[in-house]
Amino acid sequence: MIRLVLFDIDGTLVHTGGAGTAAFTKTFAKHFNLHHGTEKMKFAGRTDVSLVREFFRIHGQAESPENFDLFFEHYVFWLEHILEINGGQTCRGVRQFLRDLPALPQPPALGLLTGNIQLGAEIKLRHFGLWELFQFGGFADDHEDRNHIAVAALARGRRVLGNDLQPQEIVVIGDTPFDVRCGKFIGAKTLAVATGGAKFAELNKHAADWTVEDLTQISAQEICSS
Repeated sequence: MIRLVLFDIDGTLVHTGGAGTAAFTKTFAKHFNLHHGTEKMKFAGRTDVSLVREFFRIHGQAESPENFDLFFEHYVFWLEHILEINGGQTCRGVRQFLRDLPALPQPPALGLLTGNIQLGAEIKLRHFGLWELFQFGGFADDHEDRNHIAVAALARGRRVLGNDLQPQEIVVIGDTPFDVRCGKFIGAKTLAVATGGAKFAELNKHAADWTVEDLTQISAQEICSS
């Protein structure tokens, strides 16, 4: 029985219309006077901290705690501002899937497993009215490496649901090979959805427990009763 379902955010739950990338670009330009580089970076499946570090290295900027703090202080402001303009939308099938999971006879807890910092995740999901659906999660604040964010999410799951929570009682849902990999890293089941950072054929190579085009192609019952 599945007791916990952990969701990635970007490309899995929502499309922000590029708000995250735009907020990165705006923050670097306005507060570091660095105007180029994000166009060469691959954002899908990455963690916020690793992206900032990569950009600092491209420009020879000091990777100091002070610079990271300065970046994220302004990034969340720009993220919220740009989201209000860009709008964005939830990914296909998401809202129904999120209604169906709590309606199961033995509903799992819902959590997040994301490369976003926690405040960035909250800003994005509040914009779509989804934040309150999730009890806890693992975030880029926990670790720069996505695999270890998964470890943090598992630890929080055990604090909430009990230390007897087993990895095979968890499903990790995401749209990139990084999501599949971090789910397997903690021994969880994995569901790959081709709604964001990778095409179906690419995701299929990574042997998730389920690979689908979107969440209309699989039921809450199917992943929770296997």
